Amino acid sequence: MKSIPFLLVLTAMTALAQPHLVEGKADSPVRVVIYEDLQCPDCADFRVMLDTKLLPRYGAKVAFEHRDFPLPKHKWARPASIAARFFFEKSPALAVLWRQETMRDQAKITPESFDAHLTAFAKRNGVEPASALAALNDAALAGVIQKDYEEGVARGIAHTPTALVNGAPFIETFTFEEIAAGIDAALKENGVR
Repeated sequence: MKSIPFLLVLTAMTALAQPHLVEGKADSPVRVVIYEDLQCPDCADFRVMLDTKLLPRYGAKVAFEHRDFPLPKHKWARPASIAARFFFEKSPALAVLWRQETMRDQAKITPESFDAHLTAFAKRNGVEPASALAALNDAALAGVIQKDYEEGVARGIAHTPTALVNGAPFIETFTFEEIAAGIDAALKENGVR
């Protein structure tokens, strides 16, 4: 398994008492809450920005908290989110790797090939493929995804990715410079150096 830089603290609790994957400094007063769809091309672009620019620059200061927001138009997004939560239960680093690889390989994945993608990922990472496939029917995991989705709708989320920097929204196709300015302002406002 690849090492994940800046994966410092692994979970955070929300008001709904559901764990979320957090990359960066989980106890930071500056939070970037990311509503993402694993089948969304703009989310894949944001994932690259997160890995190559945001985490290297802000990983020691900012919490990047993932929320699943699978859009109904994307046929395999919900199962991919359920799989992400399954892998999170195994290892937060494995959940990050699943998100990275699934977003990277979006163009190769179809509803018909999704199970094969999941099986291959599980095998490569020492997880029993049958348990990964069975997790797709896990009502508790599906419920966690639904809670994320409903919470997002209640917050006015309609597009992915939406990154909330201490509540300020950055929606779909924002630039690194735009979100970095928002993060810098939040860091300054919270006295984080």
